[in-house]
Amino acid sequence: MENQRNIEKVVNLAKRRGFIFPSSEIYGGLSASYDYGPLGVELKNNIKKAWWKMFVTDRMDMVGLDAAIIMHPKVWEASGHVDNFSDPLVECKKCHKRFRYDHLLEDNSLEPKHDKAKPIDPKDIVCPECGGQLTDVKQFNMMFKTFMGPVEDSASVVYLRPETAGGIFVNFKNVLETQRMKLPFGIAQIGKAFRNEITTENFIFRTREFEQMEVEYFVNPKDWKKHFEAWLETMRNWCELIGLDKKNVVEKEIKDGDRAHYSKRTVDFEYKFPFGQKELYGLAYRTDYDLIQHEKFSKEDLKYTDPISREKFIPHVIEPSLGVDRSVLAALLSAYTEVEGGRSTTTKAIKDVEVVLRLPYALAPIKITVLPLSKKEPLTKLSQEILLKLKKNFVCAYDETASIGKRYRRQDEIGTPYCLTVDFDSLEDNKVTIRDRDSMKQDRVAIDDLESYFREKLNY
Repeated sequence: MENQRNIEKVVNLAKRRGFIFPSSEIYGGLSASYDYGPLGVELKNNIKKAWWKMFVTDRMDMVGLDAAIIMHPKVWEASGHVDNFSDPLVECKKCHKRFRYDHLLEDNSLEPKHDKAKPIDPKDIVCPECGGQLTDVKQFNMMFKTFMGPVEDSASVVYLRPETAGGIFVNFKNVLETQRMKLPFGIAQIGKAFRNEITTENFIFRTREFEQMEVEYFVNPKDWKKHFEAWLETMRNWCELIGLDKKNVVEKEIKDGDRAHYSKRTVDFEYKFPFGQKELYGLAYRTDYDLIQHEKFSKEDLKYTDPISREKFIPHVIEPSLGVDRSVLAALLSAYTEVEGGRSTTTKAIKDVEVVLRLPYALAPIKITVLPLSKKEPLTKLSQEILLKLKKNFVCAYDETASIGKRYRRQDEIGTPYCLTVDFDSLEDNKVTIRDRDSMKQDRVAIDDLESYFREKLNY
């Protein structure tokens, strides 16, 4: 129950402080659709920047790509999405709500509750909303279908991409030739994907429109094991970088029979969310399935020629796949901290609980907030001059409303690492007071030294 309250608190904070809003809220909202607000878009962009740096620009063997969302429909025929990208659907005969049958099986564990209990018969599962009888299982394709051009007919059918990987595979030959890449190498992409999910749930965890960060890493098949292990370590480092609590991250080896048919090894990184342990990221060895399929359907030669041995073969693929939105949710949950009794000493007000969002500095939406101690013109003038200088290199904010203690608490709640206070002494000594979010330590720093001070503290 406490865990569920925690997710409710984070959802409330996200709405109240401008991280994430229900989409189209003035019209009553749209199911499982969310808009990232001023702070949320900064957090989301910081996650993408950090990922791109770790997975792409810091490496010698990676390049990037930004493929189209609407692609030739044969792309999805080749990948198997047109025929096989479906989930089991059941409908309640009484209230007519629809559910994913595999989720109902998961929620109604078929294992006995104790030694003398009998396993649940799948036929005995009823509607979780009203207890009504469910229909037989039907397969429901999750791709969003639309039409290209003015005529709606079968010849003009296209799809919103259900994953970003397809755009990488169909550009394999272009990248190989234009960038003169040699194995092993990878192509990375960050982009939107769309799935007409039967059941959406748990805030931004499962939605119909979401963003992915994916790598397709092309290797010689004889070397796949060592590269798989290397990417496992990279993904562990990533979890640490965005501040995920290690005790809540579980690596799950997917067994034979549970993996996708093309995968020879898959490791899921699961996170212990308040609503249960669920998949956060995935690492899959996809073999040569994808390039073989696209070679077959496109009739293009997608083989790689080894520059030394001159051997020609279809490269195998290792795929680290990470969701942006799930990263945002896990980062917020890991960072959310309640301090009983409060911790501020600048106000006499009684504080039962203070919220501190302990985001890693690299992810924090705002790095520095400038706070004039008073609204009097000499202080506000100097404060705004400092703000304009710092904004050239750092994402900054300005706040002059309410007591300094309340302003500190507002910044703690949104994860701002540093608050910079301009007081009346600043007019005489040209120094300001800088408060650290986590330690609450205060430094007196010369105005002329602020840029170098923050560059060191924020690792810029």
